[in-house]
Amino acid sequence: SIPELHGAMLHKMLLAFAAPKHQAATKDAAEEPEVERRPSPERMGDALCELLERLPADKLPQLGGLNATVVVTMDLDSLLGGLAPGVLDDGGVISAATARRLACEAGLVPAVLGSNSELLDLGRRSRLFSGAQRRGLNVTQPTCTADGCDWPAHLCHAHHDQPWSHGGTTDFGNARNLCPRHHARIHDPAYETTHLPGGKVAFHMRT
Repeated sequence: SIPELHGAMLHKMLLAFAAPKHQAATKDAAEEPEVERRPSPERMGDALCELLERLPADKLPQLGGLNATVVVTMDLDSLLGGLAPGVLDDGGVISAATARRLACEAGLVPAVLGSNSELLDLGRRSRLFSGAQRRGLNVTQPTCTADGCDWPAHLCHAHHDQPWSHGGTTDFGNARNLCPRHHARIHDPAYETTHLPGGKVAFHMRT
């Protein structure tokens, strides 16, 4: 339920995407030989999807240090024409064809997992992790790294394992995702932090 003004604004936007002129200019004629002048609910739904894809992400508020970025992970073979689906950062999947279409229209950032890419290592030049580092971190650490916590990565903070104030570097290997609660806890002297096998951390109240 939204105010009448904003409902009218949204309706006009969707009509622009669903208009026969726009449909004829963007759709394959063989795929859709004739476009009805009155848009169907399905065409209005397609228009909403197109509107979402065209929103300028750099104009949106930041979430977890990034501008509402959806990360799609897929192997190179699928990107070049294979059938394996792309995996979204929230665990959802999209078809390989959809992922390839998005790669043609949006930013394509290759990620080699486990490497020390220059894009992911800033050393002591910057205290805050960059957008590229946050994207890489969210791919490799899809949830908070506190043991037993499943808080999603896009709502986490990027934490320096070796604190910046103690000489820690802003590098991918020194970064971990922590939800706001566990990020506060790791800095709380009342708790002791234990690094577990597999990259997780656990917290124990000091006695």
